Parts: sequence; structure tokens; C-alpha cells
Amino acid sequence: MHVFTSIEGQDAPAHEQVVFCQDQQSGLKAIIGIYSTALGPALGGTRFYPYASEEDALRDVLDLSRSMAYKNALAGLDHGGGKAVIWGDPGRVKTEPLLRAYGRFVQSLGGRYYTACDVGTYVADMDVVARETRYVTGRSAEHGGAGDSSILTAFGVFQGMRAAAEHTWGAPTLAGRRVGVSGLGKVGKVLVRHLLEDGAEVVATDVNESAVAFVRQSYPQVDIVPDTTALITSDIDVYAPCALGGALDDDTVPILRAKVVAGGANNQLAHPGIEKLLADRGVLYTPDYVVNAGGVIQVADEIEGFNFERAKLRASRIFETTRDILRLADADGVPPAVAADHLAERRMAEVGRLRSIHLN
Repeated sequence: MHVFTSIEGQDAPAHEQVVFCQDQQSGLKAIIGIYSTALGPALGGTRFYPYASEEDALRDVLDLSRSMAYKNALAGLDHGGGKAVIWGDPGRVKTEPLLRAYGRFVQSLGGRYYTACDVGTYVADMDVVARETRYVTGRSAEHGGAGDSSILTAFGVFQGMRAAAEHTWGAPTLAGRRVGVSGLGKVGKVLVRHLLEDGAEVVATDVNESAVAFVRQSYPQVDIVPDTTALITSDIDVYAPCALGGALDDDTVPILRAKVVAGGANNQLAHPGIEKLLADRGVLYTPDYVVNAGGVIQVADEIEGFNFERAKLRASRIFETTRDILRLADADGVPPAVAADHLAERRMAEVGRLRSIHLN
């Protein structure tokens, strides 16, 4: 095995550490990004995805680890931001030796990074990774873990969406609103249930036919459309991106009909400046790393000794956090994403500063 702690020919501004991991026999190719440990050990999931290139994988892990630092700060957690990506098709190359090799790389960081599930990885995978490292969360209940973190991720998104509805229409409910959900995977399908129970109408789409089939069978009242373009140009009040990042870009924002954006996907803004385009069009964007923090709250609770009701209570506070950010944005005359960034950066600076007080 080989570990490389620098990026040849690449710029990684502000990241504390980036580790390239490779084990040729198992086929493991992974990158672990640690953006900040100002608030504590970095915490963030492992994404298993068939990137087109190493550059794409690197870009994703840098963006995601930075987002995790801000997410953990605003969730009130004593954790910094980190993320990992495994480069490959999980349906073809995921094996026990590969996952255990990855676990040894996580262990080699000595607790600077705790991993968990993300796109392409599941609770059973974390149980395998944990056979080589103790710095892993999101494990199964039989191993003392929190189980599927998508449960509280979807719950948190719903709480953030309620706060956005209150800010926009005066009541913290989606009853009578039409919500478009793009992505019916682990988070999206649970979010659909919350929305229907609250009295919302739901229109949805996904490229995965099995995910669509599940929703058709479980929730026949959901209106399925063929693709995301059809969804965002339909008559919806709220758009919930719940697939991969970059859902809001220069092409989608001008045709988006929703008044509110609140979803489970990470890094929804394709590039800086999109938040201003949304604001200029009168679209209220609830920052993704604020509303989708329920999952990381759940797996962080596992480190203490998991208690679901305690974790759910903490995730319910995403409603108040979102409401506070939206009010602050209005008061300062800035987009909510800018207000959220300022709050997260202030907590990282003020609490992180305490580490300069050395303990015996």
C-alpha cells in the first residue's frame, strides 16, 4: 500500500490534508480529504462512484470535505469536515478486501478522520470497513451502530423545508404545496413519505428504474415525470434535489419554476454566483449543508453511543437553524448561502481558537 499526502500539480486551498490511497491487489483507489479539524476530528462519508477521471474524483472530495466542515459547524457538532471517495463502479469492484484495505487507510490517520456511508456505500459496507478501523460510524444496529443515516437526513431536509415554507408562505407546512423531488434513492424516497404525510402533492423523477418502481408501488399518488427538466419546468412550489451535486447551474436556474429550493443533495450550486442568480429570480435557496445535516448528526451521535430519539431531537433543530439563517439573510441583505457561510466560519474561528489553550 502507498499513501501520498500531497497533490502533484493540483491546488488544494485551505485543506489540512489530502491522502491518496491505493492497494493494487484489491483494486482500491481512494482519496481522503480533510478540510478542517478546528472543531474536532473530521467527519464525513465515503462516496463510491465511477468518476470519469482522477481529476473529477479529486475535485469532488475537495468540494465535499469543505462542505462537511460547514455542515458540521452549523449542526453544532464538535467535528471538522472530511470526506472520502473511492473511484470505481461499486456494482463491479466493491469487495471485502477492497473495503478492508480502505479501512486500514482510515485507521492510519489516527483518528483525524471518521468515515460513514454516502452515495454507493451502505451500512453493511461500514461493518466491513470497521474490521480494520475504529474510526467508522453508520454501522448496523447489531454492531452498536446507528444504521441507515438517510432516515434522519430526509427528516432534516423536511424540517428545513418547513422553515422555508414558513418564511415564504407564512406557515411551517407543505400542505397544499406541490414539491418536486429529483432523486428517489436512500434520502429521496423517505422525504417523499414525510411530504405526503404533511399533505403535500409530490412530483418526482429518477434515472434508476428500480427506484421509480418502488415509489410507484409504495406511493401511487406521486406523479412521476421522465426527467429533471420536466420536473423543474412543471408547476411546482418547491424543488428538492436529492441526487448528485451541481443540480443548480446556469441552465437550470433560468427555467426553474419553484419559489423554494430545499433538498438532500450535497453541493447543489454548480459554481459560486449561482446563489445570487437564484436570489435575483426570487427563489429562496436553503443551503444544502444546513438542511441535509440530519445524517451527519445521526452518525456523530453514534460516536457517543447511539440513541435514536436523542439524535432525532438534535436533527429537529435544523428547523430553527434554517429559520435563523433565513432571517439573518434578510436582515443583512445577502443570499441565505452567504449568511450560512458567515455563521459557520465564525463558529470554526471562535471555537477552533480554543485549541490554542494547551492542556497538560
